[in-house]
Amino acid sequence: MKFVLMFILMLLMASTPLQPFAQAHRYDPPWNTPPKSALNFTIPGVDNVPDLYGDINNAQLVIFFAGNQYMCVGDLIEAFKRKYPQYQRVFAETLPPGILAQQIEGGSITIGNLRITLQADVYTAGKSRMLQMLPYVTDTATYAFNKLAIMVAKGNPKHIHNLNDLGKAGVRVSMPNPEWEGIAKRIEEAYIKAGGDALKKRIMVQKVQNGSAYLTQIHHRQTPMRIMYGESDAGPVWYSEAFYQQSIGHPLQMVTLPESQNVNAIYMAGLLKKAPHAQAGKDFLQFLKTDTAKAIYRKYGFTTP
Repeated sequence: MKFVLMFILMLLMASTPLQPFAQAHRYDPPWNTPPKSALNFTIPGVDNVPDLYGDINNAQLVIFFAGNQYMCVGDLIEAFKRKYPQYQRVFAETLPPGILAQQIEGGSITIGNLRITLQADVYTAGKSRMLQMLPYVTDTATYAFNKLAIMVAKGNPKHIHNLNDLGKAGVRVSMPNPEWEGIAKRIEEAYIKAGGDALKKRIMVQKVQNGSAYLTQIHHRQTPMRIMYGESDAGPVWYSEAFYQQSIGHPLQMVTLPESQNVNAIYMAGLLKKAPHAQAGKDFLQFLKTDTAKAIYRKYGFTTP
């Protein structure tokens, strides 16, 4: 009897391969190269803070970036330090622009157990959000552009070819929440271009209600992760996000959209009127206009003036 039980157990183990725990988090961020330190203690799924970047202690410059620029931040900050060596401690956040706006207005944010009260010197966002923030910022300037694409799993198993396909039954959509992210409004504009108000209602109302459309809180992180972990089939994103995910070898690919159904994003930066490091903020705004900064943005799929 003992040998029979052992044989059954062996069959069960053979038919159900054991997966190591780390496999459940194999695509977790950070996806860019973190800053160097004496100790790197990043534990996927447990202690992982991908949208806070750089030196939070005694920062000489604090930048709040609209989140989908996270892939550019490391290169931008290092290039800025080379051009302006007097600034070596730079801190950046890459959260959704609506969240950053609330942080500016309220003066603080808590992530996990960490409360951050640093005041931003520079805020970057899409044009519409920046216009809402004019009471807080000055010296605004345009520095980059983007457009929409659809992110899908590698091989495009659901055969997604356009925005109308996102409205089909059986297609699980990862969609940014209009409450937090400016891209959501632009995607809704694209839905109307592609399929009228009916397509927008089907995705933003009917599919949200039946659970086949998921509204994210951090779209630039959640959408690629949800697709790679099999929780969503597709998500409309900025072109640069799909471009970057392909470039780092993740099992994702891009479906491009025709210009007739697309929308363009205008990225603007502004100096906070109450910037604690006003000169550093002004220097960074000037840096964004340089050929060096423009080349970094183009490297990651953006276009520049």
